Amino acid sequence: MILIKNAQVFAPKALGKKDVLLAYDKILEIADCIEPWRDDLTVIDAAGKMLVPGFIDQHVHIVGGGGEGGFETRTPEFQLSKAVTSGVTTLVGLLGTDGYTKSPELLLAKTKALNNEGITAYCLTNSYAYPPRTITGSVANDILYISEIIGCKLAIADHRCSHPTRDELIRLVSDIRMASLVSGKVGELHVHVGASPEGIEPIMDIVRTTDIPISHSRPTHLGRRLEEASQFTHMGGYADITAKAGVSEFFPGLMETAVPELLTISSDSNGSMPKWDEKHEHIVGMGVGDMANLYRVVYEMVTQQGVALEKALPFITSNVARALELYPRKGCIAEGSDADLVLLDEGYQIDTMLAKGRIMMQDKQVLVKGTFE
Repeated sequence: MILIKNAQVFAPKALGKKDVLLAYDKILEIADCIEPWRDDLTVIDAAGKMLVPGFIDQHVHIVGGGGEGGFETRTPEFQLSKAVTSGVTTLVGLLGTDGYTKSPELLLAKTKALNNEGITAYCLTNSYAYPPRTITGSVANDILYISEIIGCKLAIADHRCSHPTRDELIRLVSDIRMASLVSGKVGELHVHVGASPEGIEPIMDIVRTTDIPISHSRPTHLGRRLEEASQFTHMGGYADITAKAGVSEFFPGLMETAVPELLTISSDSNGSMPKWDEKHEHIVGMGVGDMANLYRVVYEMVTQQGVALEKALPFITSNVARALELYPRKGCIAEGSDADLVLLDEGYQIDTMLAKGRIMMQDKQVLVKGTFE
């Protein structure tokens, strides 16, 4: 058991100074004062620090992404210690452009490995392509029968996508909808939205013209489409923004025009960040997504843009948990919730991280690393 004392708790709502008692992988009690009563109780004195929910990253290329510039441009696999130092206690793994040399089976194996190593991991079947590449032979069966799989990945509005038709999109979302009802999972179609002019109009058209709930369609990379992101939230859908340079500058404005409870941020960690020429024919540069950007956006909003911590945290905690239908087990600090927690120091830097009730990093020292790190 672990007792965290004297922390300023943001659940993510500010609760003031509290003591928090953890038993195994759950939060057992939150109170003004909890006195240690047994010798084997691990006590963390969090005086001067802020206790926040563990961060949730719903867009991580855990087996690497890339490959658009040749085999040598495939990005490396994700390592556990990156989640630890980034404060991420729960993630969703997915494939990128390369659904050929990297498969859903490989992704599932890595997802299982990360769960075994100490964090909570889920994944999505398929990659950019249509028809989807799956493990069992169908998207619905992957969601139904494989516990880690909670949805499907697809790309639209991108020169690298398969350009699925309206009927194909409707059929795919319908299959996901039925699988979610039977399995009790969220059942999301996580949609990579590229730079093509049509944007998310194909998704919004389905929402307007069918009775398929908008909750199953989850467009991402909408930082380049802020008006559409805002419109989508006012239709009742979640809009996901990729964490990168400049996001903290426009995000406070987006909070004013969109429905803030329906905005989420993800990192695109370990995905390739190609720089294309004007015609989108040739790559002229290459970068790699970094999970550290997830909290960095929140940190910059708080320290540079004047956004209150309790208003910035939901975009990487409670909003994401609700979107994935994991709330209140994840994404908050409450009695009975998972013991996934982060301590921030007085300068809002990540100091300590606990996942499933286990101390993974303390006083900025990583205590738990991946098997081969």
